[in-house]
Amino acid sequence: MTAAAIPSALALPPNVYQLDAPPAPETPPLDGSRRASVAIIGGGIVGLTTALHLAEAGVEAVVLEANEPGWGASGNNGGQLNPGLKYDPDVIEASYGPDLGRRMVSFAYDTPNRAFALIERLGIACDVRQSGTLRVARSARALTGVEATARQCMERGMPVAPLDRAGAAKATGTDAYFGALLDTRGGNLNPLAYSRGLARAAIAAGARIYGRTPARGLLRRAHGWSVETPAGTVEAEKILIATNGFTDDLWEGLRKTVVPVFSAIAASEPLSSERIGAILPGRPSVYESGRITVYYRIDAQGRLLMGGRGPMRPIGSPEPIAYLTDYVQTLWPQLAGIGWTHGWNSQLAMTRDHWPHVHEPSPDALIYLGCNGRGVALGTALAQQLARRLIHGEAFALDLPIMAPKPIRFHGLWPLAVRSVVLHGRLMDRLGL
Repeated sequence: MTAAAIPSALALPPNVYQLDAPPAPETPPLDGSRRASVAIIGGGIVGLTTALHLAEAGVEAVVLEANEPGWGASGNNGGQLNPGLKYDPDVIEASYGPDLGRRMVSFAYDTPNRAFALIERLGIACDVRQSGTLRVARSARALTGVEATARQCMERGMPVAPLDRAGAAKATGTDAYFGALLDTRGGNLNPLAYSRGLARAAIAAGARIYGRTPARGLLRRAHGWSVETPAGTVEAEKILIATNGFTDDLWEGLRKTVVPVFSAIAASEPLSSERIGAILPGRPSVYESGRITVYYRIDAQGRLLMGGRGPMRPIGSPEPIAYLTDYVQTLWPQLAGIGWTHGWNSQLAMTRDHWPHVHEPSPDALIYLGCNGRGVALGTALAQQLARRLIHGEAFALDLPIMAPKPIRFHGLWPLAVRSVVLHGRLMDRLGL
């Protein structure tokens, strides 16, 4: 194979983060054969952070990324670091028992702290701010769930505070919410700058990252794996697949265990400090509690970033997601007429059961999929554990369950199913049902 077979890099989605992020590190495509202790397929937050921890432990790691580090959802998401999982602590513990369940709760709600600590240790410049996560209730039905979460978190001594309607209005500048839950562990950052910072740190620690190098084939060898790429191969003792929303058929059947869902974001022109103080004075990460989540925050440059489910195709401007920018006027009529400069989206991976999925089909293969919209903090914290599992095997117990891959029935119908679920969910949320 020759360098002529190397695919061209795809352009990054036109996100606003590119205006503020440092340049991407050099990650030339693989050309020829390499050997490594661990080959990681996917250069997002999980793959990069796992490579970093492996390299810091003296383990030779190679990352194969189809485009460039942070090209997918890792560099295009809402930039929120939110504690917890989809389910409340009581449900987690009831589902997985007093040992693993309690470890899952402790781990999941502490993931933002672990991410902030890593950023501080590495000195990554990514506009990071630990300003809290605000989960807001758009209806009386949603408030019941928010209050249940608050109660369960407080019973476990977590740093959360329930807000009544007046408190929610003070924190958000709108009277649209019935109440809220503030978790001071949350926050936000520039995810593209963060992904590129992780890549630089991993390279500095000794990991090798190859961009424009999609994994085309995976072969079992006598002592490990051979990963085939357009212009070379990597022979490795162990592998980690961390492709999330861009999972293909590299591992048979894996693509059908998750549903790719597009999440879209619109970015406004920078707002004045007076306007920011009137709508989000504490600059928290905010997400609405409902069937179809809307989330938003103010970035370091004063832009309002408004996110939610988007068209099931790539977009490059705010026009296709006018329902998000129009919703801003519902929340804050005083912002009518502000300019919207950017609109973009990327693919997330949702699991049918809404749990993150860790698979270990053999002692020398790990798979992580299904961030379910919580990839920044959860992915960062879990990557350290994945690295330890790759080093120590079963002697290191993860704080998430390891499960067998289970393909979703009628997976080929997922685009139609997602559209139907989103439309139905929006209607129910509007009706408060």
